[in-house]
Order: sequence, then C-alpha cells, then structure tokens
Amino acid sequence: MVKGLESVIIWTDDIGRLLPFYRDLLGLKPEFESEEFVAFGSPASGSRLALGRHSEVSGPTKDPFRMMLNLSVDDCQAEYERLSGQGVEFLRKPSVENEHMIMATLKDPDGNMLQLMQQQG
Repeated sequence: MVKGLESVIIWTDDIGRLLPFYRDLLGLKPEFESEEFVAFGSPASGSRLALGRHSEVSGPTKDPFRMMLNLSVDDCQAEYERLSGQGVEFLRKPSVENEHMIMATLKDPDGNMLQLMQQQG
C-alpha cells in the first residue's frame, strides 16, 4: 500500500543551471549535494525535492505543462515581487484562485512549471 509522497526528482542535463535557482533564489536548503544530485528537505520534513543529472535528459523541458510543482509560501505577492525582481519568468501574477488560495505560476531555468501557493482564511 502506498503511504504518501516521499520525494520528487527533477532531472536535468545541467545541475549547475538549476541549483542556483532552487537554492539561492527560492531559498531551499540542500540536505545533500554532489555534482550529480542535490536533495532539499529531509524524510523528517515529510517530503523532499531533488535535482539530478540524467543522461537521457537534454536541454529545457519540451513539455512544461506535463507536471507542476506547488510550493507553499506565506506571502505570494511578496515572493512574486522578490523573484520577478531577480529576473524569474512568471506566467501568471498572484491571483485569488478561490477563497482559500492565492497562487502565481513561474518557470525554472529548464522551463519546468512551478506555482507559489498561499493558503488563506
């Protein structure tokens, strides 16, 4: 029986292209880091996000809408302003999705889709 989500790995051909985005811009703290693999979070935190170099991956994603990571934030508007000020490409500015959620959609350097999600009320 599946008990829940352990981790998500984003495969790339260039860890050096993605690592500064996730570590320095988004502020995720690496638990483990090597030239081939980086893991953020820990099993104790409930789930992990990882970046890994894969020989079968080349260049930006060819289908950025295939999957989307949702990242929890306290203030979606503040994160939007901070990240867009650093040159991050947003496809959707912060907007109220429903009475319980504010979200904004952006891309990482490989073109993968991410959403900032702020719970409210």
